[in-house]
Amino acid sequence: MMDDDPFEAAETRLSLSQRAMGMPSGPPPYLDGLNEAQRRAVEMLDGPVLMLAGAGTGKTRALTTRIAHLISTGRAYPREILAVTFTNKAAREMRDRIGRLLGEAVEGMPWLGTFHSVSVKILRRHAELIGRGDLHLKSSFTILDTDDQLRLLKQLIAAENIDEKRWPARQLAGMIDGWKNRALTPDKVSRNEGAGFDGKGVQLYRAYQDRLLALNAVDFGDLLLHCVTLFQAHPDLLEQWQKRFRYILVDEYQDTNVAQYLWLRLLAQAHRNICCVGDDDQSIYGWRGAEVGNILRFEQDFPGAQVIRLEQNYRSTQHILSAASGLITANKGRLGKTLWTEAEGGHQVRLIGHWDSEAEARWIGEEIEDFHSGTRHSVGKHDLNDMAILVRASHQMRAFEDRFMTIGLPYRVIGGPRFYERAEIRDAMAYFRLAVSPADDLAFERVVNTPKRGLGDKAVKTIQAEARDLGQPLLIGAQSVVANGLLGGKGLANLREFVEAMGRFHADTLDETANHVELAERILDETGYTAMWQNDKSPDAPGRLENLKELVKALEEFDNLQGFLEHVALVMDRDNDEAQDAVSIMTLHAAKGLEYPIVFLPGWEDGLFPSQRSMDESGMKGLEEERRLAYVGITRAEKLATISFAGNRRMYGQWQSSLPSRFIDELPEDHVEVLTAPGLYGQGYGGAAVAAGTDFGAGMHQRAAHADVYNSPGWKRMAARGDMRAKPRAPAATVIDAEAVGFSVGDRVSHPKFGEGTVMGIAEDTLTIQFEAGFKNVKAGYVQPVGAGDDVPF
Repeated sequence: MMDDDPFEAAETRLSLSQRAMGMPSGPPPYLDGLNEAQRRAVEMLDGPVLMLAGAGTGKTRALTTRIAHLISTGRAYPREILAVTFTNKAAREMRDRIGRLLGEAVEGMPWLGTFHSVSVKILRRHAELIGRGDLHLKSSFTILDTDDQLRLLKQLIAAENIDEKRWPARQLAGMIDGWKNRALTPDKVSRNEGAGFDGKGVQLYRAYQDRLLALNAVDFGDLLLHCVTLFQAHPDLLEQWQKRFRYILVDEYQDTNVAQYLWLRLLAQAHRNICCVGDDDQSIYGWRGAEVGNILRFEQDFPGAQVIRLEQNYRSTQHILSAASGLITANKGRLGKTLWTEAEGGHQVRLIGHWDSEAEARWIGEEIEDFHSGTRHSVGKHDLNDMAILVRASHQMRAFEDRFMTIGLPYRVIGGPRFYERAEIRDAMAYFRLAVSPADDLAFERVVNTPKRGLGDKAVKTIQAEARDLGQPLLIGAQSVVANGLLGGKGLANLREFVEAMGRFHADTLDETANHVELAERILDETGYTAMWQNDKSPDAPGRLENLKELVKALEEFDNLQGFLEHVALVMDRDNDEAQDAVSIMTLHAAKGLEYPIVFLPGWEDGLFPSQRSMDESGMKGLEEERRLAYVGITRAEKLATISFAGNRRMYGQWQSSLPSRFIDELPEDHVEVLTAPGLYGQGYGGAAVAAGTDFGAGMHQRAAHADVYNSPGWKRMAARGDMRAKPRAPAATVIDAEAVGFSVGDRVSHPKFGEGTVMGIAEDTLTIQFEAGFKNVKAGYVQPVGAGDDVPF
């Protein structure tokens, strides 16, 4: 009997009370269906355990079954189990699953929740121990939201006579949150880190903490920081909580920050019965404080720890898993695992290059329509809900949204508003509307004090009253207010500047020779709107600036501002029913935890993905996190994953050549199918300027750029009409319907503003033309043919 497995023995020998309760003597039913690794993770209850769970390997089931096993076997009462995760949704799902496994509602687990919700409960019991001098927290403390936090910080900045425009409160809030994520109290922040805000960063942090104590308040960062401080300063108190929590379980351990890491280590260091579940290959939140090193050094932190790898995947095909696994092996900072599946067959990961981002969006739109209609027999018919587009940066969404709105393809944006519904885009569009139509009072009201011009509610009411008296639009009323000096101080001078600027912009919209793209740039620059976001130090400011650049880029496809505004107004006037069948568009970060049968991964270009900013700011650490993000993207796909890149992207009207992402050559070739039609990098256009005379080697991106595969939708339609002649000599966009507009790629045309040029691509009634001044997208009706070429589009 001494050699028997203790868990098997527990299953066969029941105590008298267990037998009296009618408990079955065999293995509990909740263990049925677990694979070997999952069962080991469930049954290894004592000592530190790291459940290294790959994507789609059933880690939530293993974690919840482990909790059910602790309760069912009598190892711990529900109140003795601490189980923490990151979101309330995940906590609710965990509680529901445990209830289903045990066949009853889980009412006795008060310590199952998020890090913050558990910390609140602990802190309320010992609040009076937090503070210094006469200032101490009370158990009735309130938790400040972001608006209250910013308002308080603005007061402190003003009290120190610091220029809030140069050092905004939002930037200080980010600094303080970063310090708290690292468990740094004001006395632990180094002088160099606190050098901002005229050298008063640490002083402001200390004043902020004192002010919070005076208000009997905390912010979210304090919830963990105060608990760590309590445990470190009061060993007797820590010992009480260590005895209370006999077993600790943690979900998504790879996403913990320093404060959460210390919080857990302090609570677990006595009994060491801690089980952490996570995947080092999916640690993608370093930009918000997550430390992948926490999971990498688990065995050093808890000597003798058992590492159980969950590698059997229940989501994706082997081609998808092998492609993702092959990519992530380039990372040096990882524990290592190999995903596999019992499922057979499946498609290779598809790889395709495009001439530009618009061609990429058109092609993906066509693919989605084919999959939705069921014309691809090898893939089968799929609902739109089965398909997702995952982008690295939110500004990439614009091309897809515009394309889908044009062709009437339903879509939804996950994790944020649609492109044209974003605050910065609505602001910019309001400026454009007011420039085109000075009578647009709604646009006037939106932008008259954005950015801040010292025109508050009282000033706006004065303008409104003047406009009513004159029977004129608000802009005319503002002109009258300026002329008659009805406002005082700085507000009047700023209003005069605003009114004069809008007058100039309106005159430019009436000038047919004016470049409307340059006008849009001037509007955003001269009104101070671009500078407002450039000076904003919040984490989302760079993304908003990229969105504004993308908006200006969208104007190139139209002949004037008014045409663009009409287009947006028409395509946005549609049903936003979230329950409808629709394609999902989201960033890769927002896709974590989701899965779709068909996934498109566009924009795999160096500088965009991996992000140049991430590499510049964090070096090799940033590059490895970008690679983990690529791994997350590929493993979201269940049946089919498609990676694509563009040879050219336009920024502010200028072509910018790009090279395929370095990640592409890290994909294992046996699991990748290259789809690109020939000539993408031919003849020195865009990326070819770099490729000319340069040996790319036999890498994957060379195959994608030069593959002799005539299978793009445009080429197939041309072939069906029997119109195939020579292979193209220059890159071209996909032709949607060349016959409808009367032009072919290679035709020489004349434009009244840009002169003569060559047609390089056709999309519906829009031509991409290379003029002497550069590439332009213009409507076919605005050009006249002056000759014809021999090139054939593909």
